[in-house]
Amino acid sequence: MFNITEDTLFCSTHNHYIPLDPANRHYQEVLDAIIAEGADCFDGDIPADLQAAADEKQFNQQLAAYRAATARLAKYRLADGRPELTEMQPTGEQVFNEETGEMEAVMAEIIVQSAIDPLEATVEQTTYDDEGNATTETVDNPLIVADDAERAAAQAVVDATPDDVKAF
Repeated sequence: MFNITEDTLFCSTHNHYIPLDPANRHYQEVLDAIIAEGADCFDGDIPADLQAAADEKQFNQQLAAYRAATARLAKYRLADGRPELTEMQPTGEQVFNEETGEMEAVMAEIIVQSAIDPLEATVEQTTYDDEGNATTETVDNPLIVADDAERAAAQAVVDATPDDVKAF
């Protein structure tokens, strides 16, 4: 439980004073408590500047999580692979076009994204019993399972992110 004095916060749980300094780790813990518990962690009303600092910290945490999640979702699915992409780019050379009477850039097709084959959907897994007898079974590819789980977790973060954070 926290309450504010003139220029510090008092934590009754740990019986110590906390300076109103954003660089102080205990101050950051107060902000975390406000984010997690709201007014329940404070004795009386939360001062407006402290609430604003907690709101800003929460916004920044949500923004960082949102950016990490969208970056994760932008990666290709291991089960799908990705195609090779090419584009025409100037080589830096120029040639004279007799029809137009002007110099034109020489273009070359450049690979801008290499192809990656999809992973096999299943793999064979060998297990051994107590006597050392091998048993081979076909299971879902654990790399694809992990990839899909990470993508689902990232999508859950995106779905839970407030619109004002997404719009930033």
